[in-house]
Amino acid sequence: MTNLSPPHISAVVRKELTEFRRSRFIVSTMAIFPVLFLISPTATILASKVDVSGTKLNNEVGLSLMILLLIPVLIPATVAAYSVVGERDQGTLEPVLTTPISREELLIGKAVANFIPAVTLAYLVFGVFLTIVRLGATPVMASAVWHAPQLLAELFYIPLLAGWAIWMGLAVSTKASDTRVAQQLSTLASLPPIVLIALMSFQVIKPTLAIALALAGVLLVIDSIAYLLVSRLFDRERLITGTKPGGEVTGPVH
Repeated sequence: MTNLSPPHISAVVRKELTEFRRSRFIVSTMAIFPVLFLISPTATILASKVDVSGTKLNNEVGLSLMILLLIPVLIPATVAAYSVVGERDQGTLEPVLTTPISREELLIGKAVANFIPAVTLAYLVFGVFLTIVRLGATPVMASAVWHAPQLLAELFYIPLLAGWAIWMGLAVSTKASDTRVAQQLSTLASLPPIVLIALMSFQVIKPTLAIALALAGVLLVIDSIAYLLVSRLFDRERLITGTKPGGEVTGPVH
């Protein structure tokens, strides 16, 4: 791996965030998705009665918290899938590749630019949800949410799920030739971890602290391996054309 230059990575991050602000699709995605995924669990919790059974109570709480975990999956998956194929379509990718920047710096810069807004929005919505529950739900339901065993896991899983979704999105984006197809494939590829979270949310797998930490560790390892695999896809010819390079890549992106 080449030596990473923080100024190079920061330049990529600033450039990506600027591109995000100029894209109506990305802005609308970041604005609409959090609202949509906040409305459903909030309405469910606020509409619950005081005398709900223990099983029903646990299921409602588990489902509500699981829905919130879709935010750090779907937002970065959608945006990351646009990162390469979208720029290629608009002709803004080639100028970046003429700069003295390594593929690792480009990859990390794009990943960080996706990670920051996705995780920020996920934690913000999570905080809003907990505040509304505290103020508007019945005491029984509010207590169940604030003392749910999944609550602590939610805090750990948000950045880990976002990382998984970003690597999947970037990997798909380097090989896709159509933005919509890239976003659909990226979303599908980002969903498998949600299955495990769903099993914990509905207590099919007992959400103990040990299991939560073990799954978090597995996700962290997977994210690290995914970075190494995706970095191999970030060569100049593949980024520009979306096809497998015919030979060794030379130049500033190496």
